[in-house]
Amino acid sequence: MKPAGLAEVLATFGPAYLASHDLPRGTAKVWRAILACRTAALGGHVESCTCCGMIRHVYHSCRNRHCPRCQTRTKEAWLAARRREVLPVPYFHLVFTLPHALNGLIGAAPRRLYENLFAAASATLTEFAASPRHLGGMPAFSLVLHTWQQNLGRHVHVHALVAGGALSDTGEWISPKKGFLFPVRALSKVFRGKFIAGLDDLRRQGHLPDFIDTLAWQVLKQDLYAHDWVVYAKQPLGGPQAVLEYLGRYTHRVAISNERIIGIANGQVAFRVRADAEGKKRTLRFPGIEFIDRFLLHVLPSGFKRIRHYGLLSPARKKVGLAAARSALAVPPPEPAIIESVAAFLCRVARLESMCCPHCGGLFRITATLLPLRGATARGPP
Repeated sequence: MKPAGLAEVLATFGPAYLASHDLPRGTAKVWRAILACRTAALGGHVESCTCCGMIRHVYHSCRNRHCPRCQTRTKEAWLAARRREVLPVPYFHLVFTLPHALNGLIGAAPRRLYENLFAAASATLTEFAASPRHLGGMPAFSLVLHTWQQNLGRHVHVHALVAGGALSDTGEWISPKKGFLFPVRALSKVFRGKFIAGLDDLRRQGHLPDFIDTLAWQVLKQDLYAHDWVVYAKQPLGGPQAVLEYLGRYTHRVAISNERIIGIANGQVAFRVRADAEGKKRTLRFPGIEFIDRFLLHVLPSGFKRIRHYGLLSPARKKVGLAAARSALAVPPPEPAIIESVAAFLCRVARLESMCCPHCGGLFRITATLLPLRGATARGPP
């Protein structure tokens, strides 16, 4: 079996796929970025060892958010910024999931459906937090969109990381009255109602595809109301560091990592999926074109923000809101951010001595610049 990552899969099966599929402009851009990542197409620099003279070429990353090679550094930089925003309270993890009956509509109008999902989930959490029956104040939470399941099928949901409590109008921090944040059955019903109401508004405004006529909408609406929508809730998380480590598992995850792709053989792509809740693995094999089809389901609309912050964490309230929350909790403001050097950052994230020669232990120094080579990866769509 030929070892492979996502770029190798696209390079191997891409010509056959592109012969029968037209890619939207945004998807074509993602495709080209993944193929060009860390190749001569993006340029880079030459490094030489100051001791033994060993030379290596280091190519630039594409930094595309769908590329499995580029997320570690992006995630670390993002989490470094979030360290100043975590409050010293328990945090709760909730998941708002859309039923699979909506998958066809999501495929036809992803941006509209994703926006409606964010709106319904955020409005539900804000409404419950504002209710005196539960908290009676302004919450602080973040939402992260995921669109996949382990086999790369469509499974649209948002992860919500919610601070345990809310800030009242009088400046007091109100903690949950019980061992949980909100009752999940009630959350599910309100979330379903808000999402369907938002969907109906989109339909009446003409923002849904033409195949959703009056009759099709009534059938879909009955189907959506026929089943309970499940909002999943986990136990409260630990302290600030545990919260950040937990959050990092979700924020910059892509549909499939290179580590999960075992290889290519007999026209198929083999990859690992989780077999059970205990973490055991099993192997799936899909024809190359089907694998690509499934991966491209999860390319987000251009410019779409899949990580969003609300309540005290919203951009308009964050500075004042977090300061008020810390005052209510009687905790000092965070220490000024410490800016790492680029070299220290690379060493920490990559967990290797990236600037040390593997042969003699000497230090690498940049000695030349490599300009991007046009056409160096002529494997993608034009």
